Amino acid sequence: MRLQNCSTRWGQSKRIRFRTERMNPASSSHVDHVGALAATFTLTNNCEYTVWPGVLSSAGTAALSTTGFALQKGETRSLDAPAAWSGRFWGRTHCATDSSGKFSCATGDCGSGSVECSGSSAAPPATLAEFTLDGSGGMDFYDVSLVDGYNLPVLVVPQGGSGGGCSTTGCPVDLNGVCPSDLKVVLSTSDGGSESVACKSACEAFGSPQYCCSGDYGSPNTCKPSSYSQFFKNACPRAYSYAYDDATSTFTCASANYLIMFCPSTTSQKKSSDSNADAASMPLSNDTMVYSGGEQVSHAAPTLPRMAAVLFPISLAVLALRLGF
Repeated sequence: MRLQNCSTRWGQSKRIRFRTERMNPASSSHVDHVGALAATFTLTNNCEYTVWPGVLSSAGTAALSTTGFALQKGETRSLDAPAAWSGRFWGRTHCATDSSGKFSCATGDCGSGSVECSGSSAAPPATLAEFTLDGSGGMDFYDVSLVDGYNLPVLVVPQGGSGGGCSTTGCPVDLNGVCPSDLKVVLSTSDGGSESVACKSACEAFGSPQYCCSGDYGSPNTCKPSSYSQFFKNACPRAYSYAYDDATSTFTCASANYLIMFCPSTTSQKKSSDSNADAASMPLSNDTMVYSGGEQVSHAAPTLPRMAAVLFPISLAVLALRLGF
């Protein structure tokens, strides 16, 4: 999926679109209002740790009332978006402020040096929730993307919509523990150990055109799924796993609000292996939104994740049982 006219320092190219009707936020929610309302985005943190959501509006669309904030465990915050808004949300983790006052995060950092991202996007790897409101035919287009990698579970749930499929989408499972070693991002812990905190895309890890869908591989006919993108697709069938994964990963709705959950609870999840009739009918090109960022090149030599290929189906089965799929 590609998002056009959206300035960003990070990521590879990809496509999408998106919209919503107003919902009554919970009394504990903080609500920010902006202009003529097209949708309310409600962000909820179900993780056992603090998440710092980042917000990036596409160029040419109005900015929301904030570009970054903290969500403690169990907290909710709602943001109103104006008509025809497009942009993305993501969660930052392992964040801190140093002695000089500079704020930074181990995953999803936007490089602004403060909690507000101020027009900068997430450094990969990061799980992205992407939206275009009032797109073609008055429909909203939305997706959850792992094209720039993965850092935490995210689920998008339309609220009160009509038209389109208005399907739940996302990546509700924790992939950090089962991430192939070639893609794993590890953080040292204070006790001398280490923790897997994110999972890179193959483009981020190796910088090769065939993984980044660039150069001679810059079209749906030449850029195909790799063993690495298939790792993400097997785990999260409704999420984008590589740049041209449109057919099963873009969803539509109209007159809805959107709930974005970090570390979603099992009671909010629909079966992620359900077919996506909306996405199957979507054209491969999308002029509404295209993110085109610089590729992050690594000199690591790619090797097929053999152990992951053996162990991952077992891990998925365990995760599916825990999540009630």
